[in-house]
Amino acid sequence: MPVRPPFFWLPGYGLPFGPGCERRPGHTKEQCRTVTNTVLKMAEKSGDPLIYLNNAATSWPKPPAVLAEVARCLESPVFEAGRSTAGGAMDYPAAAREALAGFFRAEEPDHFIFTRSATDSLNQLLHGFAHRQAGPFHAITTDLEHNSVLRPLHHLEGEGRLSLTTVSSDGGYITLPAIKSALLPDTRLIVMTHGSNVLGTLQNIRPIAEYCASHEIFLIVDGAQTAGGVPINLSAMPVGAFLFTGHKALFGIAGIGGFYLNDPELVDPVQQGGTGSDSRSLAHPSEMPQKFEAGTPNYPGIASLLGGLRYLEGEGLGKVFRKGHDLSTLFLSGISSGDLGIDLYTPAPDLPVVSFNLRNLDNDEAGYILAKAYNIIARTGLHCAPLIHDRIDGGKGCIRVSFSYLNTPDECRLAAKAVREVANGADR
Repeated sequence: MPVRPPFFWLPGYGLPFGPGCERRPGHTKEQCRTVTNTVLKMAEKSGDPLIYLNNAATSWPKPPAVLAEVARCLESPVFEAGRSTAGGAMDYPAAAREALAGFFRAEEPDHFIFTRSATDSLNQLLHGFAHRQAGPFHAITTDLEHNSVLRPLHHLEGEGRLSLTTVSSDGGYITLPAIKSALLPDTRLIVMTHGSNVLGTLQNIRPIAEYCASHEIFLIVDGAQTAGGVPINLSAMPVGAFLFTGHKALFGIAGIGGFYLNDPELVDPVQQGGTGSDSRSLAHPSEMPQKFEAGTPNYPGIASLLGGLRYLEGEGLGKVFRKGHDLSTLFLSGISSGDLGIDLYTPAPDLPVVSFNLRNLDNDEAGYILAKAYNIIARTGLHCAPLIHDRIDGGKGCIRVSFSYLNTPDECRLAAKAVREVANGADR
């Protein structure tokens, strides 16, 4: 294994740079601090524009139409049936449910439930499903999952509510035969991602969903990385539940997410409260969507989601998907030529997500350099998906760049050039 250099030689400046450069022989900490500050000032003076490539975490910037919808929501009285007498105002929850049903080709708009996030959705679904079962049962998940899946399952396993099998991916993909090999007589639940947030691989959900539907296994699909970036037809994909978050490819603001539930009888609500309906009863309503929505909704978040859905419908999801593929391909072509000391984990990702490491530089230090010297925002570390990192990089984490529909080809070229320079500098 190569020894990590204690500093990075920044091309064009002739100066060592990096959080560890005080370890260079002959450099005191004070001298190195002066050098680092000099480099940062030179980078700031260069006027490099911000290049944001962390869209798999949260998309930025948001389309003007989304910001306008949020402003319109905040400037108007709140209205929702049963909660206000305000006339003429937009009923954002009802409008967004209809928009979601059209966007995802779902048959029941009222089966879309608004939550705080994909994590909130998963917790409601997993704990609600477990509560519904008469006793302990077997569940299956995969090594591609985010901690928003793994931690609730681990918690339920620790409580003795379920036993858990984790299926290993093959080249970043989960197949139906792999799932079937893990089945037990008491398997009742499968939870898996639609798209990996580390490898950018897109899973073929339909055959797994059809198998689960025919064998009374509840399938939860995590669409956090695919909703808004990939065409999804829930009428043709018989999942038990499909969950999404608003703040990624759907271009909403942080704090809004949701899920679609095919059969509400399979999941118990895990919270109760005011719904604006049947207020005389002290029992929480069983009708959809009130069954899973207690308390005041996040109206600005729902408005942002509505704005994002309308924006994407106007652009065309096929066009959005193709551009994501083109941007990632362009970036990859810029860092794949020659021996640059770059380890790529998915040479041809399905989603606009590219993960890699520089052989002679820690991923956190590389991310620090890209941010401070080039004004490029990426993400480093484990990306909340520890199991797949154990397999691909020994658990040390990696650098991830992820593209939005609003990124440009020039940004991809500049980012690839910066990565090449950092890789070359790390080899000196």
